[in-house]
Amino acid sequence: MKIVECVPNFSEGRDMAVIDQITNEISGTEGAVLLDVDPGANTNRTVVTFVGDPDAVVEAAFRAIKKAAEVIDMRQHSGAHPRMGATDVCPFVPVSGVTMEDCAELAARLGKRVGEELGIPIYLYESAATKPERANLATVRAGEYEGLAEKFKDPRWKPDFGPAEFNAKAGATAIGAREFLIAYNINLNTRDRNLVHDIALTIRERGRWLRGDDGKIVRDEDGKKVRQDGMFEHCKAIGWYIDEYNRAQISINFTNYKITPPHIVFDAVCDLAVKSGLRVTGSELVGLIPKAAMLEAGRYYLDKQGKSKGIPEADIIEIAAMSLGLSEITPFVAEEKIVEYRVQKAGDLVSRTVTGFVDEVSVDSPVPGGGSVAALCGALGSALASMVANLTHLKKGYESAWDESVEIACKAQEMKDFFVAAVDRDSNAFDAVMAAMRLPKGSDEEKAARDSAIQEASKGAVQVPLEVLRKAPEAIALAKRIAEIGNVNSVSDAGVAAQCALTCAIGAAYNVLINLPGIEDEGFVKDASAEAARIRKESEAAAAEVDAIVLEKVTS
Repeated sequence: MKIVECVPNFSEGRDMAVIDQITNEISGTEGAVLLDVDPGANTNRTVVTFVGDPDAVVEAAFRAIKKAAEVIDMRQHSGAHPRMGATDVCPFVPVSGVTMEDCAELAARLGKRVGEELGIPIYLYESAATKPERANLATVRAGEYEGLAEKFKDPRWKPDFGPAEFNAKAGATAIGAREFLIAYNINLNTRDRNLVHDIALTIRERGRWLRGDDGKIVRDEDGKKVRQDGMFEHCKAIGWYIDEYNRAQISINFTNYKITPPHIVFDAVCDLAVKSGLRVTGSELVGLIPKAAMLEAGRYYLDKQGKSKGIPEADIIEIAAMSLGLSEITPFVAEEKIVEYRVQKAGDLVSRTVTGFVDEVSVDSPVPGGGSVAALCGALGSALASMVANLTHLKKGYESAWDESVEIACKAQEMKDFFVAAVDRDSNAFDAVMAAMRLPKGSDEEKAARDSAIQEASKGAVQVPLEVLRKAPEAIALAKRIAEIGNVNSVSDAGVAAQCALTCAIGAAYNVLINLPGIEDEGFVKDASAEAARIRKESEAAAAEVDAIVLEKVTS
């Protein structure tokens, strides 16, 4: 699933009626999820955070910018924070399934629309910048709102989009793309702010002033202070004391967790704390964190423990949360703290109990049907392959297979998650066909629109089982390999894994074929039919090989 975060800052932090009008535009956009609204009276500024699929996020951002231009008058604005427009900045942040380049394209798309339709001057910044000197937001915003009229006289500062004219009411807006910012605090067993701030100076990218043996700050030949770089890039940190917690913390902002992840800094702080006679007691997240960061942390600690990383996603995240002590101050709830979990909701079918799902299959409704059941078989087969791999890892007598068994377990977990998601995807695809058939057909235009919708939905009903079918041979291959090298006491489970995956393949192939009649695209029908037949045949042959391996081992 593609997920983008957007964090627009609006130049109003005191009038909640105005703020609500802006945020209602976001929450009222289908596909956008409003996560946080943080107004500041002193700064007279509100930071809003929302997420969703790329198109929905762009639409919600446009609506919010438009509303802000209507309800905020920059001629009356004052506040402690630098600003140049009713919507001051609007960055896009990649969360899942999208790249920084994708977000830069979204920024340009939004900027073009805002500039053309609303007449607001737009500057692209950070990763969306069209010129190197515009990458730094502070440079773009120099002179603020009051300096815009003069700024537009300089050809070098012609906006990327919109008129090079002073918009007195709305000002100008910077739209950009940047990495996800993780706000994170590490707790220590002291109330001494100076002790923890000293550690913060050591770890942060900016570092500290270099001091000589005499304790004095070192200066260069021009008399300027010399700075000693800190340990980690993209890491901003300070030490402070929090009355509410009765302890000191290191407050950290990770501006690119892909380069410097929280768990690496956490372990470094643990080591530095011991050298200072301190102990780290835990940590806390301020706001949200991408799932990838938590999974990376969990796998990192599983590696340190010598444990298999091929376990369910929820277990990996639990290991990360425990290792980082994220529940020391307040309970860490993954569903509230992980961005993807705030957006994605489990499908209706996979959220049921086994009994509930089986009962739903058994009644007189076409969904869930064979496609969903086939996907579930794929999930069960992948899960069994992972189980056998994990029962092989660290098992005495199977040392030569330990590393490969972990790889198999990890891959099987990925495939399990794919098949689980397909259980509801298949059902939803069928519902889309039914919805298309219910469209009105009174006029010629309505008939044409209905026919087109039915064709597209029918292709979707083929595409889902076809994707499931393509994965089935991979699941069989995993079962085969773990049957060959894995714990012989569980080889029968590897056999069952292969047979489940084969059932998945056959069932998915059936569902491809039954949805092809009625599709007018002859090339699509021909290709899908041929591919279904080919993969089914390959799957049957591969599963037979696993069956032979398993029978030989269980009967010898």
